Amino acid sequence: MKKIIYPILLALAFVNITGCSDWLSEDDAPKLTYDYYETEEGVDAALHAAYSFLRWGCGGERFSVLTELGTDLFTAGNDGTHKAAFNAYGSQLNPSYSILQELWENHYKGIGNANIAIGKITGSNMSETKKDQSLAEMLFIRSLLYFDLVQQFGKIPLVTDGSLEVRTEFKRAPVSDIYNQIISDLRFAESKLVPEVSAAEKGRATSFAAAHLLSKVYLTRGSAVSYANEMGQKSTDLDSALHYSEKVIKESPHKLLPNFSDLWDINNMGNSEVIFAVQFTSNPIFNGSGNAHHLYWCTMYESFPGMIRDIYNGRPYRRYMPTEKTFQTLFDRKNDSRFYKSFRWSFISNNQTTIPTWRTLEENGSVYFIPDPSKGQVDGQPKFAVGDTALVFSVKKTGYTANSMEIKKIVAEYSYSYVPYEMFTLNYYPILVKHLAPNRPSIAEMASNREWVRMRLGETYLIAAEAAGRKGDFDLAAIYINEIRQRAAWQEGEEKMSQYWTEEGGGMHDTHSTFDAIKVTSAQLSSMDFVSFILDERGRELLGELYRWEDLVRCEKLYDWVKQYNKEAVSIRTYHRLRPIPQSHIDRLKPAGQIEEEQNEGYY
Repeated sequence: MKKIIYPILLALAFVNITGCSDWLSEDDAPKLTYDYYETEEGVDAALHAAYSFLRWGCGGERFSVLTELGTDLFTAGNDGTHKAAFNAYGSQLNPSYSILQELWENHYKGIGNANIAIGKITGSNMSETKKDQSLAEMLFIRSLLYFDLVQQFGKIPLVTDGSLEVRTEFKRAPVSDIYNQIISDLRFAESKLVPEVSAAEKGRATSFAAAHLLSKVYLTRGSAVSYANEMGQKSTDLDSALHYSEKVIKESPHKLLPNFSDLWDINNMGNSEVIFAVQFTSNPIFNGSGNAHHLYWCTMYESFPGMIRDIYNGRPYRRYMPTEKTFQTLFDRKNDSRFYKSFRWSFISNNQTTIPTWRTLEENGSVYFIPDPSKGQVDGQPKFAVGDTALVFSVKKTGYTANSMEIKKIVAEYSYSYVPYEMFTLNYYPILVKHLAPNRPSIAEMASNREWVRMRLGETYLIAAEAAGRKGDFDLAAIYINEIRQRAAWQEGEEKMSQYWTEEGGGMHDTHSTFDAIKVTSAQLSSMDFVSFILDERGRELLGELYRWEDLVRCEKLYDWVKQYNKEAVSIRTYHRLRPIPQSHIDRLKPAGQIEEEQNEGYY
């Protein structure tokens, strides 16, 4: 029988590879003794290491699989190994699946490290201020790890004591106990953490990061309907969610950026909207696997004429393709700028050797396109030059099938490669820009230093709006939603993207605000299915930001919405609201209970 050991002192071994900003770029290896934790230097080393466990989610195709694949807004692209399990919900999604084991082991190692450090900090001779700050950071990290686990697995072992002994008994605690522990820890963290950190300490938790997370935990528990008792729901949960989210909105230094596009500028990391982000560095010695999220959202742009793979447009792993709902019905595409600002639609030629020429096109003996010299279409002449537009994707439907003569004629008339919606494939679709890392040192480099934003103020507003709306205060809900939609609209005086007039029927020289077209009223909110509305509003604001699966589960829409909008999710069942407990964990238990005690329903 294998023994279960969640390593406790791995933290010290991680110190030399976890650098992100100055405070995580320590070069001196600490002494590998337990008493080292009781010194201020040792506590800081333990904290550095504890934060490193948060990196697992973006060090490969991990959290993106768990949160975006197999939802209503994203389906699987042409590439990748997780499609059958997490997009189709096939039999491959079982207790032996490796990514679930990796999640479990990483998070419990992080929890174990935090637990032993908490014990050492409590018993140390440090000042009370240093103790409180250090404990608060450790409890914040432990809470975030537990919140990840409970949302994915439901009932899980709850371990809060630091033990150096080998343990083989880990009974799963009720979900209500997990939430009670998370809330208790976060309330302490929120009261003791500092409100701001210096630029050199970017990435450390603040009191407002704890408040944001606390508001989301309360909202998750407070929004439960079918599972309210299981989660230990309190009548005050929505009040608490509103209280802590409003605290961040009204008291924190964080502000919404005026332009949605600015959020994704690689030179704008750590901006005023970021509440908490997992950090990386440009130094490969300290960066480990880096942030790999940039790999998975790209299209095969390099296969089009005039294009070659480059750093700016990314490596086209083609893992996640937006669904038809995302492209066609989720947004008011004309007036909500978030739609066009979330994707890269056009590509500039960077390859002279493959630039195409104008030519007459025939099919089955019929000529259906002849270059028109009056439009600059001269037979045999290049269609464009390096630096010109080479490729454009369009969500506008032509009404023709992808291989029809009619659509080929439309495409042939453009100087660049024009790809209308009917010609989107699992290889060819617009790139989600939110994770791109155009500052990588080379085309082949997989480890980026882009921060992984886990909390930003845009979500805080939506938490406040949802809590207010679920309480029946639609006036307040409308205020917070409209704060988000004010930024989502095209701004007064802003030069709109060309799709505004080429695709959506707007005026070419129109620079007026579109806010009036998308603002909401309390009357509208009170007369609709508010939960469905706010869930889709989260989709519009947070598209691809690694929340969706958990949002669908929390709002009890996973089965119905995925079944309706993701045609590849052919085997989804209601029990898929939870993941299977890793079999490797169950195999190590001694004694082990009955399988229904140790494993989630549907997986035995």
